[in-house]
Amino acid sequence: MNASMILAGMGPVDLLTTVGGKLFASFYAIFSGIAFLTTIGVIVAPIAHRFMHKFHMQDNNE
Repeated sequence: MNASMILAGMGPVDLLTTVGGKLFASFYAIFSGIAFLTTIGVIVAPIAHRFMHKFHMQDNNE
């Protein structure tokens, strides 16, 4: 439950008392955020690419 709360950005349910627990929660939250943004980028990139082709949005250098 703590992992899902940290992943959602709401923080841990139980009070973290050890330094190791606090470090783990910090790095897990950072990793989860980066993994989430990367996943969304991979999913959205082909859709955005298709819209650019549909609306003929091209670079002026071409």
